[in-house]
Amino acid sequence: MDSVAPLPVLIALVGECSTGSALSPLEEAVCTATGPTGLAIIAVYSFLIAFILPLPSEVVLVPAETLRLGFSTTGNLAAIIVVSAFGKAVGSLFAFHIGQEAKEYGPLVRWIQRSRFDIISWSEKKTIKLAKRYGYVGLALALCVPFFPDTLSIYAFTVLEEDYLRFGAATFAGSAGRLLFTLGLASGTLALL
Repeated sequence: MDSVAPLPVLIALVGECSTGSALSPLEEAVCTATGPTGLAIIAVYSFLIAFILPLPSEVVLVPAETLRLGFSTTGNLAAIIVVSAFGKAVGSLFAFHIGQEAKEYGPLVRWIQRSRFDIISWSEKKTIKLAKRYGYVGLALALCVPFFPDTLSIYAFTVLEEDYLRFGAATFAGSAGRLLFTLGLASGTLALL
């Protein structure tokens, strides 16, 4: 028997598989993913949320019981975690490249800083603190926070760092850690019920 939290607990923690936005079909595709194509959908979703979509990454855990890969639920979860973390690492490297280019383009950074929503100031304050104190481990830790959009942390770190390999490794580790932490949270919640 698998010792993983049942699907209803994960769904309760993650929330609805749809945010009601224009991107709901993408989230629903992830939640109903099956087979190897389902893993590809999860990889693409994870890639997109790393650099452009502020959507929850935890929804990738939802199809674990229905993925139909021929594994147990625990095996499906392991496959989902690896594929999602890989997709997010590749997406973060894409964001990293964009961030490196943005450093070269000062007017863009100045425009963002003057905008009504001072995203750079807010995310830099929190993320730069982690980056300066803990480096790439700080990035991984920032990405372990469940239900928080990864995009802010990733872009804040892109301005500070320059090593593609370490950046990709840190986002892989942080993304996998976040999903494992979410599973632990779900299991702990189930144990209390």
